[in-house]
Amino acid sequence: MNSLDLIWLLLISISLSIDCFAVAISISISLKTPSPLQIIRVALSFGVFQALMTLIGWLIGQTIVGLIEAYDHWFAFGLLTFIGLRMLREAFRSKGDDKNNVDMTKGFILLGLAIATSIDALVVGLTFSLLEVNIALASSVIGITAVMATLLGFALGKRVGSLFGKRAEAIGGVVLIAIGLRILLTHIL
Repeated sequence: MNSLDLIWLLLISISLSIDCFAVAISISISLKTPSPLQIIRVALSFGVFQALMTLIGWLIGQTIVGLIEAYDHWFAFGLLTFIGLRMLREAFRSKGDDKNNVDMTKGFILLGLAIATSIDALVVGLTFSLLEVNIALASSVIGITAVMATLLGFALGKRVGSLFGKRAEAIGGVVLIAIGLRILLTHIL
């Protein structure tokens, strides 16, 4: 792989990790003070899913492209909107209801976020199947970039959350819905 190909791969990796970055900010705001375990769990989940979805897309190649393309954007939009609406609801709850906050760093919510943020990586993997790409290197770089973007998102989310309080959680919910809407509109238009 020459240096131009590596730059191209890094740009793709950064583009794919932007959703991870934004979702990490939203989660960080929602949790107020996420633990190191929560941060690592999300970062690794996002990184692993980005890498695996790239590899899966590459393996699938052209066999079911039409089926995936027809519905992937609706799936991502639905997941991100659902989680964003939950964050908005939490933002407008009274302070006495804080004990019911949902931990978005585990279970089905984390799984949904990891899948929703990595659907574009699946499409990139499908594209890679048409090119001469070292898929092990490509999926590794994409996964590592997603981990780093997620960690950066958590670091910035702490600062944003402390500055804006509950409004930041509402903003985080709106950001998730906006990401879902962007994915949907990109595929529809």
